[in-house]
Amino acid sequence: MHFYLSTLAGHRKGVLVLLAWSLLEGIPAFFGGKLVGSAVDRGFAAGRPLAGVLWLLAFATLAVVGALGQRQVFARLGSVVEPMRDALVARVVRGVLSDPTHRRTPDASAVAMITRHVEVVRDATAGVLVQARALLVTTIAALVGLATTAAALIWLVVLPIVAALVLFGFMLPSLAKRQRHAVMADESTAEASGAVLTGLRDVAACDAATEAYEDIARQVDRQAKATITVAWANSLRATVIAIGGFAPIALLVAFAPPLVSSGQLTTGAVLAAVVYLTNSVNPALHGLARTTGTVVMRLMVALKRLQEAAPRTGVEIGDEIPSGGDFALRDVTFGWSPEAVPVVRDLSLDLRPGDHLAVVGPSGIGKSTMAGLLTGLMPPDHGHVLFGGVPVHRVAPAVRHHAIALIPQETYLFTGTVRENLALLAPRATDEDLVEAVNKIGATPLLDRLGGLDAALGHGGEGLSAGEAQLLALARVYVTSASVVVLDEATSHLDPAAEARVERVFAQRGGVLVVIAHRLSSALRANRVLVMDGGRPLLGTHEHLLKTSALYGQLMLAWDPTHREETPLPKR
Repeated sequence: MHFYLSTLAGHRKGVLVLLAWSLLEGIPAFFGGKLVGSAVDRGFAAGRPLAGVLWLLAFATLAVVGALGQRQVFARLGSVVEPMRDALVARVVRGVLSDPTHRRTPDASAVAMITRHVEVVRDATAGVLVQARALLVTTIAALVGLATTAAALIWLVVLPIVAALVLFGFMLPSLAKRQRHAVMADESTAEASGAVLTGLRDVAACDAATEAYEDIARQVDRQAKATITVAWANSLRATVIAIGGFAPIALLVAFAPPLVSSGQLTTGAVLAAVVYLTNSVNPALHGLARTTGTVVMRLMVALKRLQEAAPRTGVEIGDEIPSGGDFALRDVTFGWSPEAVPVVRDLSLDLRPGDHLAVVGPSGIGKSTMAGLLTGLMPPDHGHVLFGGVPVHRVAPAVRHHAIALIPQETYLFTGTVRENLALLAPRATDEDLVEAVNKIGATPLLDRLGGLDAALGHGGEGLSAGEAQLLALARVYVTSASVVVLDEATSHLDPAAEARVERVFAQRGGVLVVIAHRLSSALRANRVLVMDGGRPLLGTHEHLLKTSALYGQLMLAWDPTHREETPLPKR
C-alpha cells in the first residue's frame, strides 16, 4: 500500500490535472437544479416561455461543458495509471525473479499470480479515478447547489444520506473480508485443478480419480459458498444505499407542499431540489457505493495479496563461506504461506560427497521445493539447511553459484554458438573440456549433427527437440566445478536409456547428486530415496521403503507390476 500510494504521489501533477478537469465536469451538477428552477420561476410560471427555454438551453450548454471535462479526464487517465502499473509490475516481478530469498515455484506461477493482481490494481485504480472521483465531485456539487437554492430542504436531504453512508462505512470491513474469502477460494480452486491436471499420470497410476474429483469438488463448493456470501453482502449494501437515496425524495414529497404554501419555497425551488436528487445526488450515491463496494474492495484485496506474495525486504545478502561440500538438514519445515499446510515437514537429512539421492512422490506434492531449499532459493520456515556448516541461503552468492548447480525441467538455451552455451557457467573451459562433457552426457551425435562447437543456436534452442535441448543443458553443468548437482526432472524428455546414462555419469563425477525423479527407475539407481506424500518425508533405501511405505509401493507397483509381492498394503 505504501509503495502504491507513493507511486501515485510521484505523479501528483497528473492527479491534480484530473481533479481540475473534474471541477469542470461538476459544473452541470452544481448549476443544473438552479437553471431548471429559474426556468420555472422566471420563465414558464412567470408567463415568459421564451425565458424558460433559454434557461433550459443554458442547462444544456453546461451539460456539454461537463462532457468536455469528462472527456479530458479519460484522455489524461493513462498518464497516471500506466506509470503506476509499470512501476508495480517492475517491483513485484523483479522481486520474484531476482530475490534469492523469495519463495517461488520453479514454473514461475507466482509471477502469473502477481501480475494478475497487478492488472486488478491497474483497472481498479482507473475505476476509482474515473468513477469515484466523478461521483464524489457530482455529489458535493449537487448538495452545495441544493443548499444555495432550497436551503429549507437541505437537512431533509443530508441527514438520510449521511446516515446511509455511515451505515455503509460500518459494512465495509465485512465486505472486504467476504471479498477476500472469495478471492482465496478462487485461487484454491485453480490450484487444486492445476495440481490434478499436472499430475494426471500420478492420478491414473494410483487409481486416485475419485479422490482427485472429491478434492476439486470441495474447492468448487467453497468457491460457490464464498460467492453466494459476497452476493448477499452486496444485496444488503444495495438495500442500505437504496433506502438512503429514496428517503430524501419521500421526505421532500411530505414536507415541500406546506413550505410552498407558506411562501418559504417557490415551485421552481422544489423542482430544482427534485432535479438535484434524481439527476445528481441519487445516481451519484448509488454509483459511489457501487464503486466502493466492488472496485475499491477489489483494489484493497489485490494489494493485500500482492503484499503477501511480494518478496520480503530487509534480507541481507549472505557473505559466509562453507567449510565443506556436505549438506545437513535439521527439522526442516516449509510452507508457501503461514496459513498453508507445509509441503516439507520435520525433514532431517545428511548428504555427503558421493551420495546419490532420489526424491519421489506424486506431482505437486513439493518435490521441487526440495530443490529450492537445497540451492538456497528459499530459506525454511523452521529448522536449518546447512551447506558446509553454514545456512545455505547465507552462503556468499559467488561461492554458492559455483558450488551448487540446479538443472530444471525447463531448458534455457540462448542465441549464440554451441560453445557459448556450453561454456556459459564455465568460461575458462577449453574446447576439449566441452567436447568431453558432451561425450560423457551422450550428446556427441547431436554435436556432430549441429556442426560442432561453432554451430549457431537460435533463440531458446529453436530447431532442437526438447530432449536435445536438455542434453546441452546437462552438458553445460557437467563441465562446471559444481560439487552439488540437483536434477529437477531435468531428463524428462530423454528416453530411459539416455536418462540412466546421464544419472550414472553425474553420480560418477563425485560430489552430491540429487535427482527429482521423473521416472521411478531413478530411485533404483540412487543410494537413498526420499518419499514425499504431504506428511513427514520418509527416507531410506529402495528395499527398505518397499517394505515400509505404502505410497512408495503403490508408485512402484504402477510403474513395475513385478513389485506386487513386495508392496505393502495401504493402511485403511
